[in-house]
Amino acid sequence: MPVMNKLVLLRHGQSQWNLENRFTGWKDVPLTEKGIIEANNAGLLLKKNNIKIDIVFSSVLERANKTAEIAIKASEIEKLHKNGIFIYEKDQRLNERDYGDLVGLNKAETADKFGKEQVHIWRRSYDTPPPNGESLKDVVDRVSPYFTETIEPLILKKNILIAAHGNSLRAIMIKVGLYKPEEISSIEIPTGSPLCLDYDNGQLKSHYYLN
Repeated sequence: MPVMNKLVLLRHGQSQWNLENRFTGWKDVPLTEKGIIEANNAGLLLKKNNIKIDIVFSSVLERANKTAEIAIKASEIEKLHKNGIFIYEKDQRLNERDYGDLVGLNKAETADKFGKEQVHIWRRSYDTPPPNGESLKDVVDRVSPYFTETIEPLILKKNILIAAHGNSLRAIMIKVGLYKPEEISSIEIPTGSPLCLDYDNGQLKSHYYLN
């Protein structure tokens, strides 16, 4: 009998520094009102599509944690589990990319200071890090072992939600084979929009945003 399971990737709702167009990285910043609404809508989409999440993973950063908590509540996941018990784990290996010296800087002002071309390289190249920060390749190297050891084996038997960040989710997309490293820089991940990956006996069959 085929075993169908889902892996749902959820970028956190809009944060205050998303709104202010600042490099955020590992800095803890809160969700905006829009971000809270986005997280709530993500949970409602899980409920609408009747997706029973068994395990939730997130980074240790506030914006991802809050998004997960709001989405869990809105989806009424607790009601699908005996005594409201499901697993929720946080790990810093799912944190956003560390932007180093750029953290806190306005992206437009940074482009004016260092030049648009240089900032574009820091933001979108695969293996060139910003000063004292991580490249996307560094994030892939950080996320991949954790995904392989902790998350991937569970896909065979559980539905999983990962509430994380644009770059840690891009790393997962590379790991599961959705995109190649040379393609990933052009992939935009909207805030608060659940991306559902369907698995059949551990093999990825399709992916789509919930609506």
